[in-house]
Amino acid sequence: MKGYYIQLYSPHGLIRFTDPEIGRDKDTGGQVKYVLELLENLSQHPEVRKVDLFTRRIIDKRVAGSYEKEIETVNKKARIIRVACGGNTYRPKETLWDHLDEFIDKTIRFIDEEGDFPDVVHGHYADGNYLAGQVSEIFGIPFLATGHSLGRNKKNILLQEGMSPEKIEEKFNMERRIAVEECILKTADVFIVSTQHIIDTQYATYENAKSGRFEVIPPGVTPEIFYPFYRLEMPSFKMSVEQEQALYRVNSDIDRFLFNPAKPLILSIGRADKRKNFEAIIQSYGQDKELQAMANLAIFAGVRKDISQMPDDEKDILTNLLLLLDKYDLYGKMAIPKKNDPKLDVPEIYRLAARKKGVFVNATPGENFGLTIVEAAACGLPVIASPTGGPKEILEQCDNGLLVDVEDPKAIADALKKIISDQALWEKYSGNGIVATNQLYSWTSFANKYVQVIHDLFKRKDTDAPAFTNKTAYGKKLAKSELFIISDLDGTLVEGKDTPGLKEFTHWINDNKGKVVFGIASGRNKLITEAALAEYDLPMPDILICSAGSEIYYTDKFIPDKGWNSHIDYHWKRKELQEA
Repeated sequence: MKGYYIQLYSPHGLIRFTDPEIGRDKDTGGQVKYVLELLENLSQHPEVRKVDLFTRRIIDKRVAGSYEKEIETVNKKARIIRVACGGNTYRPKETLWDHLDEFIDKTIRFIDEEGDFPDVVHGHYADGNYLAGQVSEIFGIPFLATGHSLGRNKKNILLQEGMSPEKIEEKFNMERRIAVEECILKTADVFIVSTQHIIDTQYATYENAKSGRFEVIPPGVTPEIFYPFYRLEMPSFKMSVEQEQALYRVNSDIDRFLFNPAKPLILSIGRADKRKNFEAIIQSYGQDKELQAMANLAIFAGVRKDISQMPDDEKDILTNLLLLLDKYDLYGKMAIPKKNDPKLDVPEIYRLAARKKGVFVNATPGENFGLTIVEAAACGLPVIASPTGGPKEILEQCDNGLLVDVEDPKAIADALKKIISDQALWEKYSGNGIVATNQLYSWTSFANKYVQVIHDLFKRKDTDAPAFTNKTAYGKKLAKSELFIISDLDGTLVEGKDTPGLKEFTHWINDNKGKVVFGIASGRNKLITEAALAEYDLPMPDILICSAGSEIYYTDKFIPDKGWNSHIDYHWKRKELQEA
């Protein structure tokens, strides 16, 4: 093998490599950042010949025209492939489920037209894992899965917040998502997870959890982007024009809010999501006059233009943040900028806070990982975070900050004052974070471990590994066959008890199985067609078209063509007809 061809699947959100809009909405957050960085860093590995990220094509004047482009080239080995499904408009991920089989159909067509078959597929979130699992089955290749977040955990959180089961199902299509996640636990060859916490507390709640094989590989940071704050002061350091502009932009965007910009800066960054718990940070600052005298506060809550035009969830969160600013009269002390560039601005924001001897706060309770914690640490900014989940694992390894109850504003304020007021403690946490992230959290290390996982799967190829033995790989045969023979059943293959030439034809089909695709088309339904196969000892078809063309199945396992079902169901209002 000259190198692996890896396909990544992440259909929802707004995904582009140039100027990604991280934080623009609830579907364009940490997962989008993760898959883009994974795409780039896998492409730089010497044992990867090609990596493509498959996402949804969007033609909608509410979003940029760049999301219409079917193929976006990232570098010589990496591309973003956009596949149309479910119409053109940008839509929430919860509404994509009925259109994923269309996505699969078009993806298979794309692969066939390119004539380059993937060696491995890697799905992201339940929808991306559904896609990757289907492609894995069709081509008989290993399937890696990453959940990012899990439906059962999300449902429990929503129930605790008071949302009814009926409302959860109506809004989030949750039962379908959970069913897919249960299925994936049995079909994925390896789950790539960021922390042990995810396995122990989230996957453990699933019935099929024991079927899953897990590899803990935490994502990292790119050291050329997230480097220590003091590097800017070194005479040998050269800054690009783009970085100079970002540094100027970040300073201006924050300082314009503040009466005394020289004070230490308390910082938090994330999208406008209730789970990010920005309210607790503002409350901790607003309720403590001593802390206000010691430091300023900056909250980067996603990207916004006009709050009144945003989705209700995000509108409510941002409105509440501004109301808290007003409630505690934090004018001149708190900055809440409207936007930031994740590639250029965000690293400079961390470094600005570090130069001011500030602190980064991740107030998400029980977060799965906490990439912002690692980014802040790499830049030399001490951290305060939750004593549960991924943040606990990171801070225990890095010793770069304090773990506190992030739902207790007083606990947050006390921890902030402790770090800001103790210069020696600040220097200790800053230095520890820089060293530990360099050793433990790099994308180079991630890519090496990731490729080793793939090596191990292919080493098991000659054993009973499910990556190869339990998959039909019918897609490869359909794509590579020299000849398709599709025959009618009644009056052609069979006619009465004795059909001349049937035995000879059967022998010929069996002798040429490797290069010929054999199919049967019949008006009969599947059950009656199967009975005829047994009665006349017919060769087992690769394709079975029955019920007058309304159903298609593949291989002797009779795998249904869900894409065909979706295609013929389009604009066919069967339910309304039955009710009429």
